[in-house]
Amino acid sequence: MIRDALLALGVAMSYATQLAVPGLPLGYGELFIAIWIVLAIGRIFAGGRLQVTPAFVQLASFWLILSLALGIGTIVGYLTTVLYLTGLVHDLMAYMLLAGFTCLAAAEPDADRHLRRSAWWVIAIANGSFVIQLGLAFGVAHQPGVDPWFWDRFRGWSENPNQLALYCALFGPLALHLATTTRNPWRRLLAFSSLILTFYVGRLTKSDTYLYTSILSCLVFLGLRLRAWIATSGRASLPRLAAIVLLAGSLPLALAMTPYALTEEASVAHFAKSLTKDQGGEATLETFELRLYLWQDAVETGLKSGSLGLGPGPHLERPPVADRQFLQRPFEAHNTVLDLYLQGGLLAVMALVWIVGAAMSLAWRAGFDALLVLGASTIIFSMPHLIIRHPIVWFSLAFCLVAGNPTALRQQLAEPRVP
Repeated sequence: MIRDALLALGVAMSYATQLAVPGLPLGYGELFIAIWIVLAIGRIFAGGRLQVTPAFVQLASFWLILSLALGIGTIVGYLTTVLYLTGLVHDLMAYMLLAGFTCLAAAEPDADRHLRRSAWWVIAIANGSFVIQLGLAFGVAHQPGVDPWFWDRFRGWSENPNQLALYCALFGPLALHLATTTRNPWRRLLAFSSLILTFYVGRLTKSDTYLYTSILSCLVFLGLRLRAWIATSGRASLPRLAAIVLLAGSLPLALAMTPYALTEEASVAHFAKSLTKDQGGEATLETFELRLYLWQDAVETGLKSGSLGLGPGPHLERPPVADRQFLQRPFEAHNTVLDLYLQGGLLAVMALVWIVGAAMSLAWRAGFDALLVLGASTIIFSMPHLIIRHPIVWFSLAFCLVAGNPTALRQQLAEPRVP
């Protein structure tokens, strides 16, 4: 129980980069994860057993392939360009920490129960910390050294509002999965109620990516639940027949409504822009142009390395933007696939696609719709951001891999309740 809560503290607090551990060059999230790893290794030395689960084999294989790809990339980068030691060491330490806790968590006896218990702790800790951060934001409390606002965007304990938005985007589907798979009504109420606070905090960050991720995730989840409901065995009831008729008639109905929708195009576009952080103004356009420039530069730089990568760390030149001249060099591509392509080449990208695909495939076969949404949210958020170094991403992937494999817990969750 204590180790599960400790892992949850590390995962749930990893975005709190404004909170530094006194005397140490790391945050509380990294510290808690490191302590959990030490305790897990100590348990093994004390005679505790490891279980070679399918999830452990998949995660270990991924980290071995990624290590090989990054090693080759480092050699290529050393021979062809200038490597910056700060970025290289930072990424190596992050990857070692992530590989350690994911592999050890997947190899625990009853890994599914431990990770599920940690997931409950993650949701509880996240929402408790959100309440404290909102109190700081609205002047109810004060914490020295913490500024919860980045201009008009809420960032809480994080340095960047997008970091907090990423965690909100993954906390939501994780809580949704726990709510839809628990049999305890109080836990279900806790998980569902946490969605409200998580969404509110996510919208305060004014992250456009969080907005798009939330909308698409809701649509995916509703579609999956409707598919499961229609496909449920049993006699054809009137509501089920009505739903099938509505689905069958949705396409011709949409075509018939097209002329009317086009007449309201301006108001719909205005409404969509009003939801973004800049109402679709110059800042939104500049961000989009900056992303395109970085992505094009990343592809060209990656191809010059022979698709072998250049090793851990950022590798792009500073973008030629007027207000970016004081940014540190080098720069990241702000796209998970492209940044990994720059670091480990095509081999690293293929390994990432494989592990994410395996997690989503297992969640699909297990019938866990909310875990599919969790994977979809991870993919959507990875497009305009580099998220591979965040513990919440790897906790989510490990959770999907462990929960998706056949276990006694999964069979117990799937069994109907006996009245």
